[in-house]
Amino acid sequence: MPRLYITLSAYLVRHFLLALLGTLLVITALIVLMDFIELLRRSAGKEGVEALFLLKLSLMKLPTLIQQVMPFAVLIGAMIAMWRLTRSHELVVIRAAGVSVWQFLAPALVLVAVLGVVNVTVVNPLAALLYKRYEQVEDGMTLARQGTFNLSEGGLWLREPRADGGQTVVHAANVRQDGLDLYLRDLTFIYVDGRERFLKRIDARLGRLEGSQFDLTDAWVMEPGQVGVHHDALVLPTTLTLGRVQENFASPETLSFWQLPGFIAFFESAGFSAQRHSLYFHSLIASPVLLCAMVIVAAVFSVRPNQRSGGGFGRVLGAVGSGFLLYFFSKLSLALGQSSTVPVWLSAWTPTLVTLLLGTATLLHLEDG
Repeated sequence: MPRLYITLSAYLVRHFLLALLGTLLVITALIVLMDFIELLRRSAGKEGVEALFLLKLSLMKLPTLIQQVMPFAVLIGAMIAMWRLTRSHELVVIRAAGVSVWQFLAPALVLVAVLGVVNVTVVNPLAALLYKRYEQVEDGMTLARQGTFNLSEGGLWLREPRADGGQTVVHAANVRQDGLDLYLRDLTFIYVDGRERFLKRIDARLGRLEGSQFDLTDAWVMEPGQVGVHHDALVLPTTLTLGRVQENFASPETLSFWQLPGFIAFFESAGFSAQRHSLYFHSLIASPVLLCAMVIVAAVFSVRPNQRSGGGFGRVLGAVGSGFLLYFFSKLSLALGQSSTVPVWLSAWTPTLVTLLLGTATLLHLEDG
């Protein structure tokens, strides 16, 4: 087992931590600026929307975005820390003292692993809470998608905008997916106009969402001042589809690490596919390992026996290219997982494990030949 030097480890941890915090600060500033500009563009022409309010809105989204860019911040921060140590010849002295690259990287690996665990267990719940609030405020400003959907133990709730400016609120006590159809039980449709005034109500014992229509069975139509009318079968046109319903359920980012297992179990018990949420949950579990892998990748492009031989720009391009390649590979793997082409756990863990194994193998080759 490699020997760890306490004083040296503490010194290296300080260097890595300062570089990581500085990188995160720069990335955070860029994220806030770009998101704020995007919110300004989307809210253009809307009355009563102040710039300060939009800035607060972008800050609500910030913790979630930071979690997404954390691997790249670790990659850049680790490279900056190692280059600083190389330029000051401290790394040369450390290596000359017989400290292997693995002993040198151990403090950074422990640091990012701890940060990864804290991020998943402590920061993620706060980020999920803020992102949920962000989506609610964004929907209220009509800056986001049309229609709001929610599946809970109280059943399925939908709100669908109509062409006449009104809204249709739909509630189903029980839902079940079978193929491309959605089967519902004990439905209630409440129609309101643009001023939220009640227009009519439809109750149905059974229903099915097929294509772009609701096929209702044993339905009652009730309007103000009129006697209720019973229909053995009733067809209601709708702009909703099964895909839109699934896509607009609570997004994984609005659920904390501790809530996801219960939500996934309930979601699947309702007959829906919880691929997105399962992928997100496994990605959170894999994130501390991914951060460690990014430190090893940074070492591949930073820890070289002779920094005066040139090629610094090429190493920077190599590191940036590796980051983009990892991003592309992660998106491809997640897409395969969402389509059920590969198992969820394999889709979520493959980018992390491939990065870790390739980085380790390359570093072993550079270190030991």
